[in-house]
Amino acid sequence: MLRLADASLDVLPAPLARPWGRGRDRRAALARLLGSLAEHLRSGREAPTLAACFEAALREALRAQAVRLREIPPPYITEVMPAARPHRQLSVEVPTRRGVPRVVIEATLESELALDPWDIQLMQAAAQVAALVVELDQYRRAPRRPLGVIRRPDSVTLPIIGSSPPMTTLRENIARVAATDFTVLIQGESGTGKELVARQLHHLGRRYRGPFVAVNCAAIVESLLEAELFGIEDRTATGVRGRRGKFEHADGGTLFLDEVSDLAPSAQAKLLRSIQELVVERVGGHTSRRVDTRIIVATNRDLRELAATGQFREDLFYRLSGVELHVPPLRARRQDISELSAYFLSRYQTRRPLTLSAEAAEAMQIYDWPGNVRELERLIEGAVTLAASEWVTIGDLPPALRGDCAEALGLSLKREDTMRAWGARYARLVFDRCQQNKRRACDALDISYHTLMAYLQHGPDSMVSKRHRVAWAAGAADGSQASALAGDDGAPKRPVPG
Repeated sequence: MLRLADASLDVLPAPLARPWGRGRDRRAALARLLGSLAEHLRSGREAPTLAACFEAALREALRAQAVRLREIPPPYITEVMPAARPHRQLSVEVPTRRGVPRVVIEATLESELALDPWDIQLMQAAAQVAALVVELDQYRRAPRRPLGVIRRPDSVTLPIIGSSPPMTTLRENIARVAATDFTVLIQGESGTGKELVARQLHHLGRRYRGPFVAVNCAAIVESLLEAELFGIEDRTATGVRGRRGKFEHADGGTLFLDEVSDLAPSAQAKLLRSIQELVVERVGGHTSRRVDTRIIVATNRDLRELAATGQFREDLFYRLSGVELHVPPLRARRQDISELSAYFLSRYQTRRPLTLSAEAAEAMQIYDWPGNVRELERLIEGAVTLAASEWVTIGDLPPALRGDCAEALGLSLKREDTMRAWGARYARLVFDRCQQNKRRACDALDISYHTLMAYLQHGPDSMVSKRHRVAWAAGAADGSQASALAGDDGAPKRPVPG
């Protein structure tokens, strides 16, 4: 204690020099810091966090008493560089992206030691590494499959084609449902692509690395269904070898049960317990096995109606119907037909490049497609095989599809009907369907009142092509057509409307 002018001063000991060795020893400390982080990432461990591993490695590299990587609360944004004892404590800000809270690295040495320029340089370099550590920790804490994020389909999982509003809604629902592990019921007509939807749910979910096991319940004999689904123990019967069932094969992945409405009542009761508790008991066994499997079921019938009439177990229906997805039929999304046709044709471009003609595309738009997308795919395969030229024409389509359309187009082409004749004929059909109410007909046709009247006044005489009218006029001049155009009473005949 010294006294100067009646004032007392505390005399602090000078900080000691750092007990560092050679420069390459310091460089080796930085290499060990990076190596420990890489080892932690390779191990895949979630505890401790990557930030904790970084703090421990940097503390060893600096030979510090404490190292802390922390966020700065918004009210204390300005508290970045602590002023107390700057010779042994240092804070360096970590560069982070916009929208992420600010982060700093704080290093504290023993009370008798001081930071040197090498320590400050190491802290500045470590701040760049800490930026990656913060991002990786945030990514690992986030859900594995965020909503709306869709992985690119691989060669096994085919894409869902279609840009119509029903398909856009379906894709959005698939992205939401894929982020969960809930049981899903997919309903839709045969050929709409229910299994494709199930594969998308599996591929976009957290189980995408696990197996996808598809079972057609309608194709399995009732007496063998239990063994197929739950497995069978060895030597249950003479010559029977034990094997795992579909539930066990799908462990860690997804089990897809197609046409679940065709299950027998006895099989429905056994399936209910397995779906409820996720445990299976093999045929001939006495112990239950727990499985980690996501269940997706599909049917082309209305399960609610079947449950109401007693054809399907009501308790099983309520167990399956928590999350429902409906796949629309092709006739409900006709604007996707051309897109689907182009996609199927592109799959055979290497074998035989073909283009769909306008008349064939029009006929496909009119058709009702009872077989849905499956029927369209088979039709394109037939056209690729049988088309006589590089264009798929209406003649290359099956008779059931081109039927009425081919007859109407063929007769009109033969008569050389005008576009106005087509419009007038269609306007009369709509006008009659609307009980000859002009306002309703205008709304249905989306035309004005004057345009409708012009079509209605366009009589059958004016539907005849211009070339035929010129020919009749020329024939009437020399009398060669007089007998053909006159009736028995000498009155001129009216041309037959198309």
